[in-house]
Amino acid sequence: MTATDPVKLMKQEVGKAAALLVKSGSIVGLGTGSTTAYTIQYLGDRLKSGELKDIVGIPTSFQSEVLAKEYGVPLTTLDAVDHIDIAIDGADEVDPQKNLIKGGGAAHTREKVVDYLASQFVVVVDSGKLVDRLGSVFAVPVEVIPMAITPVTNAIKQLGGKPELRMGVKKAGPVITDQGNFVLDVRFDSIDDPVNLEKILNNIPGVLENGIFVNCADVVLVGEVVDGQPVVRQL
Repeated sequence: MTATDPVKLMKQEVGKAAALLVKSGSIVGLGTGSTTAYTIQYLGDRLKSGELKDIVGIPTSFQSEVLAKEYGVPLTTLDAVDHIDIAIDGADEVDPQKNLIKGGGAAHTREKVVDYLASQFVVVVDSGKLVDRLGSVFAVPVEVIPMAITPVTNAIKQLGGKPELRMGVKKAGPVITDQGNFVLDVRFDSIDDPVNLEKILNNIPGVLENGIFVNCADVVLVGEVVDGQPVVRQL
């Protein structure tokens, strides 16, 4: 990838725009994924230059923890703080009501804990993630404890979902989350009521958390390539 690759440039610009919303003295939720990785990198740059001071990050995954250490963003845990000022995270789908599907990186459980706690939740995406209706493109990830995988699969089928166990890449067998669980990717013909579906899925015994995020996003920053140039707009 050269620096002139417009898609990569656009992801960098969206990540940077989100990092610019962080003020000195903030507790920051650090999301997971390729665009948020640029946010973490840019937060590190702002700290190094002295433009930003006294921030601490709360990582949502091993990935964001590793990146924060690499770029010099100090970390803390939820045990040590009583609030989060701002969380920045990606999404796999965003609907016009700013409801999201997350979990393409299998980190949605920790992301949900952090993102819902934040006073301001900023979502960074490219325009390809915008949909009229959730579930149009992306399956709903559901994190399941391993011993419950069969009953949960059956329960989801009864709800009209089509669950598929997510398999590893460069690893034989299923994906294992940071919590040591499995992920079912569930397709629904249509998700008419995401608020209700989120609750129904989480009520199935053995389900830890699903990737539907409702009434959570405050700001959605959308990157797109226009005439070969990266542009960032707010939804």
